[in-house]
Amino acid sequence: MFLKKILHYLNPANFFKKEEGNLNLRMMHGINKISILMFLICIVVLLVRYLGR
Repeated sequence: MFLKKILHYLNPANFFKKEEGNLNLRMMHGINKISILMFLICIVVLLVRYLGR
């Protein structure tokens, strides 16, 4: 369930799609999308630095 939700957040077709619900729920989903993307970018940067040694 958790992995399915992450994949849904990262799907480019759903990334800019309008979420249903009230404003607080939409903002929460938007922040979740940003935080997951930042986490994945940081993991990639760490891997590149580690493998570049």
